[in-house]
Amino acid sequence: MGGRGQLKSAGLGPVHVTGATGFLGRELVRLAPHATNERVEVCDAAAVRALFERLRPDVVIHTAYRQEGPDAWKITVDGAETVACAAHAVGAGFVHLSTDVVFDGLRGAPYVEDDVPSPVSDYGRAKAESERRVLLAHPDALVVRTSLLVGGPGHEASKHELAVLDPDMTFYEDEIRCPAQVGDFASALLELVALGVGGVLHVAGADPVSRADFAELVTGHRVARAPAPPGRPHDCTLDCSRARSLLRTELRGIRTVFGAPAADE
Repeated sequence: MGGRGQLKSAGLGPVHVTGATGFLGRELVRLAPHATNERVEVCDAAAVRALFERLRPDVVIHTAYRQEGPDAWKITVDGAETVACAAHAVGAGFVHLSTDVVFDGLRGAPYVEDDVPSPVSDYGRAKAESERRVLLAHPDALVVRTSLLVGGPGHEASKHELAVLDPDMTFYEDEIRCPAQVGDFASALLELVALGVGGVLHVAGADPVSRADFAELVTGHRVARAPAPPGRPHDCTLDCSRARSLLRTELRGIRTVFGAPAADE
């Protein structure tokens, strides 16, 4: 399902960002010269449609979601479908943000775009279903699966960086992710919008690291380690070769972002 789609690229005008108060949303608004970020209830179909009729965005980048809580499914799944339908109705392109944990991490090799989702968490199941609904509602949409987003030195810290500062936490040594620096990732998204890419695409950082290794990179010291318990995704490394063939933007590995030596040094 990856590859080029039919998002408009010539004469790209306004880009509307949902979830613009979030970590990624703020970065997109900062970087996009014509971004709009007016807030709307993403599950209110009439309100979303009215907003898009008034703003007439060329592309909608949908970053809004809820990871947990009683409204998580409604906002993450129903909200994504509602916004995709409204974007399609007004002729706007659509970019939907998804996650590497649509996979269970048991494949034993990096996941490619055509691998069938196999989520083991409620959040992963919600994101997998939102992908399915978005592509039905807006067949030309771009669905971007990524990993943990981080700020790194000199940037606002992400929730993932803040979480590892808890000295009482134990970190999983067999749960593998590919963190991306949020500015790199936002720049890559905007480049993909300009290129007119559609379908499913994996866009993540260059370094697969365990949760434990990630914590040590952020804190600069050893942390308590343990195997991941049942029901957690394991090695969710994404094969991003397709994205790298399209992008000029470099998606640095987490070791480069934090100025650490490569894993084999």
